[in-house]
Formats: sequence, structure tokens, C-alpha cells
Amino acid sequence: MPQWDFLNFIAERAQSYPQFQLKMETEAVDLLEQDGRITGVKAISPQGRLDVRADLVVAADGRHSLVREKAGLEALELGAPMDVLWMRVSKRPGDLQQSLGRADAGHIFVMIDREDYWQCGLVIRKGGFEEMRHEGFEAFRRLVTRLAPFLSDRVFDRVGEWSGWDDIKLLTVMVNRLKKWYRPGLLCIGDAAHAMSPIGGVGINLAIQDAVAAANILAAPLARGAVASDRLEAVQRRRELPTRLTQELQLFIQNKVVTRVLGRGAGKIEPPLALKLLARWPLLRRIPARLIGMGFRPEHVSPLQESGVRSQETGGPRRDEAAVAGSSAAQELSEQRGAAGAGIGVSRAGVVRC
Repeated sequence: MPQWDFLNFIAERAQSYPQFQLKMETEAVDLLEQDGRITGVKAISPQGRLDVRADLVVAADGRHSLVREKAGLEALELGAPMDVLWMRVSKRPGDLQQSLGRADAGHIFVMIDREDYWQCGLVIRKGGFEEMRHEGFEAFRRLVTRLAPFLSDRVFDRVGEWSGWDDIKLLTVMVNRLKKWYRPGLLCIGDAAHAMSPIGGVGINLAIQDAVAAANILAAPLARGAVASDRLEAVQRRRELPTRLTQELQLFIQNKVVTRVLGRGAGKIEPPLALKLLARWPLLRRIPARLIGMGFRPEHVSPLQESGVRSQETGGPRRDEAAVAGSSAAQELSEQRGAAGAGIGVSRAGVVRC
């Protein structure tokens, strides 16, 4: 399911809760703080400035998180040898009905089947985009059709599909994680807490698992009021190990496979031993499939009886129990940001108030 469809699904289902509000085009620009505790966010909306106060702010605003920057949380940078150029191409009758990938000397090209179009990603050397732009857009078209020849009728014959570099989106890959995911009154989850490599496409999986784990651990304390820092630490303890293991696996693939492919000139590429084993023994393919689909620690929503979560508004700034700031999944959907309630959440999709 494309991320934007999932976000729309979540927003629609959340409307059934009377205390839920989603404010689109509302950008969180700073944090509210009192006596060392985060108490909400300052935001800008089409109607003007507003303060959203909360017992808990949840930062889910992605790898370039404004919230974690304002909170002064320190990240451990793990490095990445590549960037990714994302683009979309229409599907035609006769195209294969599955996602595809090709590794060629110096390049990796992936195609994700989105039913009515292909979401394509060209993996390039870190910082190599400017060199590619210098070579010109026609050279870029030729490279894509060399890696995926059946796209030539769309890349060249129908020029309107790609009019220029504005149709190509650069993802600057970074792999990092916060040393501490929280401050009193604030919790970071998803890419705001740990930016993942695009290898395996598991960033959204971990973000959702973080959210489920946070809900399971924090829902009851939130119903009683402000959440103590030891509960926020409990979220990090539960989610930090699967995050570290996933990043270590991604770093291994980056160093052993991606770096070798991107660093080669012309010539045959010898598959690594792991890929040879997967090709020879199909049963082994269940292992990476399980790790990509389920992760090292799957999360399931725990039932919680109604506990009378309170919410009130006054004539002054609002105070909600939680606020959510951002969503790494929403970055492809919009450049907007926001904040959310039962706490507030800061997201690139808008402001959520529960």
C-alpha cells in the first residue's frame, strides 16, 4: 500500500474519535517549554499563529526533524555511500506485474509496482547528483533506458512524462539514530528517532512499530495526565534493539554490496555469496522476506479499556493530552508539517490533536 493511501486511511479511521483533530497546512515551528519540560508546539496555520499545548509531544516529522533539532537531541551518524533519485513512470499493458531491480556497473535501478504506475529509484554515489546534472538530462534518460529498456517509449517518445529535473526527486540518504529519543514531555519516533537506509524499504515498518509500541506503553499513563520520563525511556528500550539490528543489517549490505556496485566501472558484477545462496536455496528467501515484512520485533496493538481520556479547550492556548509532530511516511506526500493531540504530533502532513 502506498504510504499516502495508508496515511489517508489512518486519518479517515481516526475521525471516529470525537477528540481527534487533524489540521492540514499547519507547520510546527518551535517547541513550548516550561521548567525544563516540553509542553507543546508553536505552529503557523493559514489562519495565523497558534500554540498547541499537550502533556506529550510526539515527534514524527522525519529524518530532517525540526522538533528534535529544537529539542537539542544528539544523533549518532552511521553514514551512507549513496543517494537515491526517485521518479515515476506510467504503466502500460504488457508490463510485468511485479517490482523489479537491476544492478549494473556503477548503478542500481529499482522499480516498485504501484498498480497504475512505476515508482522508480536510481541509486547513485553519495553526492553524485550534481555531476549527473552537469552531464545533462538527455544523458540521464539514456542511462535509465539502458537499465530498463522497456521504458524507452515512455522516457523518450512521450517527453511529457519527464519534462526535466523538476520531475526527479533527490533523496539524500542518511543513516543515524538518536542517543536519547526523549525529553520530559517529548518523544521521537520513526525517522525522527532513527533515519533508516532505503535498503529493504523498511523505514515505514519501523515507524509504525514505534507508534504501536508507544501507544501500548503510554496510553494508560496519558489517560491519567502527564507521562513520566521513565515511560518514555521504556519506549526507547523496547524499540532500540530492533532499530540497531535493522541498521546493522543495512550497513552490512551498503558496505558489502552497494559500495562495490557503485564503485565499479564497466565489467561483470559477481553476486555476493549471500545472493548466490538465496538463488540456489529458495527456502532461504523466507529469512529476508520475514525480516523485511515483520522486522526483528513485530508489534501488536494491546487492548485498552476506556479510561476517560480528557480533553478541554479554553479561550487561550489549547492544552491536549498528546501531540504528534510529523510523519516520515508523509514526506513523499507533502512538504507540510503539523502537530497532533492526546498529546500533539508534529507531522509533514498536518497537525493532529487527540
